[in-house]
Amino acid sequence: MATRIRTTCRAGALASALVAMLAFSAPVGAQADDESRIQRGFAIAPVPLDVHKHNPALIGLGSYLVAVGGCNDCHTNPPYLAANFAAVNSINAAAYLGGGMSFGPFVSRNITPDKTGLPAGLTLDEFVRVIRTGIDPDQLHPQLGPFLQVMPWPGYRNMTNRDLVAIYEYLSAIPCVEGGPGEPLNRC
Repeated sequence: MATRIRTTCRAGALASALVAMLAFSAPVGAQADDESRIQRGFAIAPVPLDVHKHNPALIGLGSYLVAVGGCNDCHTNPPYLAANFAAVNSINAAAYLGGGMSFGPFVSRNITPDKTGLPAGLTLDEFVRVIRTGIDPDQLHPQLGPFLQVMPWPGYRNMTNRDLVAIYEYLSAIPCVEGGPGEPLNRC
């Protein structure tokens, strides 16, 4: 019995030490900066978010990263409702991230969650693989090679794992948009 208590206490002390090390290994101000990006992400989200099934902190951070990453500009058609892009609430919420923007022979994908809740129909591992490698999982343009031709994945691939998980959580929490290039009408 005494051995069990000592082992439990050692495990608890080890866990506390690890938490303290992780907290102090972050750069000064990083936690406050993260909190402000999370708050800003919630403030600028153009659509209602389902935070009940997901990590709210990651959703807020993901919202911020999607906004500053410019995802709306390519994955929403049309991206804005008003000619004045600076207007408050000018993002086209009804088509938000539903794809359909043409770039020559390429059309942006619907990256909203499908009826299974997966953004663009991808698991987290698949999503990270696409962003890290740029390889098109659907191989829509095999004549041009395996890569997404317009998606700026070469820059996004350098994001941290936490950033990519946050983006995925955010995309999982936004409303589904029906249709999209090559998508069935009942995808939601």
